[in-house]
Amino acid sequence: MKKTIIASLLLAYMAGGALYVQAATADSNLAAEGSNTAPIMQNSQTPIAQDEAGAVFSVWLPELMQDFNALPEVLAQEAKRKQAKLMIKAADQAVYNPELGLNYQNASEDTYSLDISQTIDWGDKRGAATRKAQLEAEILLSDIALERSQMLANTLLALVEQSQASKALAFQKQQLASAKTQLKIAVQQMELGDLSAVELQLIQLDVASKAADYAVAEQASITADAGVLMLLGSSDLPFNGFLSALTTSLVSKQVDPQLPALKSAYQQVLLAKVVAQQVKADTSADPTISLSAEREGEENKLGLGLSIPLQIRNNYSDTLAVAGQEIAVAEQSYLARERVLTQQQKKFNLSLPRLTERYQEWRELVFHSGQEAALALGQQWKAGDINTSDYLQSQRQLSSSFLAGLSLETALYSSWLEWMGASGQLESFLNAQLPAGLSAAANTSTLSH
Repeated sequence: MKKTIIASLLLAYMAGGALYVQAATADSNLAAEGSNTAPIMQNSQTPIAQDEAGAVFSVWLPELMQDFNALPEVLAQEAKRKQAKLMIKAADQAVYNPELGLNYQNASEDTYSLDISQTIDWGDKRGAATRKAQLEAEILLSDIALERSQMLANTLLALVEQSQASKALAFQKQQLASAKTQLKIAVQQMELGDLSAVELQLIQLDVASKAADYAVAEQASITADAGVLMLLGSSDLPFNGFLSALTTSLVSKQVDPQLPALKSAYQQVLLAKVVAQQVKADTSADPTISLSAEREGEENKLGLGLSIPLQIRNNYSDTLAVAGQEIAVAEQSYLARERVLTQQQKKFNLSLPRLTERYQEWRELVFHSGQEAALALGQQWKAGDINTSDYLQSQRQLSSSFLAGLSLETALYSSWLEWMGASGQLESFLNAQLPAGLSAAANTSTLSH
């Protein structure tokens, strides 16, 4: 019976092997045309096999990091780092310059005088300014490290979404091509009386549904390409994925205070304390000493002077109180940041293992049990035990399972990249994955203190 042609074709399409169907009718060439369609399971196994072989960072990561480091935003960060060094150098200069005075009086006896004075940095304004500039530079470097990790996380997530959208597009294209082949065979089977008009309409509806799915997948792929293009200036970048590298081993039970995301907040507390010291130094009474030489007529005079500001009308106590309150504000901000980061860490520790478990379960059911189910359903439909409607429904279920697996992969990447970007440790992780020579160069150019 010629229904066996369709059954064999669908069986090849669903079961994971490229079966070349040989029909015993005059329409065998048309039936064989559909046998070249790539099966669902074979298409979905490719990225999994790559991940099981290990994360091949060396294939795509060096080029990505090179393109990333050439972005104007990243070059601006390098300029900020140089600016911070200049700020430290400027702050370490002397606060007061000496003053030179000349005086002449025309009287019965002309008077000439020369004096030089120097204010002493008694309150250590220079030291306080230097310490402040150093802390501001460290904060800037921590913020840059955090910003770079977040930028890399967004970039990798865009590449992941592009890769997943490309897989979904290829899958939907394969689905549509196979459905069109099925329709051609079904039309001929109906002409021979081996297929009812209702079954033909069901297959026609299935083709229309596949065409709509393909159009939606095309739109999603275009959007994903545009996302990568906006970030890196090109949508054609090598990317193979790194699913096997997703791990919670980089996360401890306690939040590491050296994480860039938390280190910056802690340095803000230190900065607030240094600012309070600077305010105290700036409002301190710095003495001025002076040395003068004077000639009045035939008489030479030498003078030595000392002046000290008297803080009587304003002792700057309120100014010091404001600076002291800034310390309390910075400490509470640090605790708030620590709480948020701790919650993000708990969320990551909670979500990634569960997503991994669901992903492994999906692989087991789809790649093993799913293939067995497809074979059994094909045999039952071939024997006439189930009708065309039920068989097409089972086909849609297996297709839905494949797309659910892509969604799980994206969720795994998203969970991992969200934590690594938010904590600020993604860049150091990626640099460790680079080849030895490139890794050393990356560590040399990395914006770190």
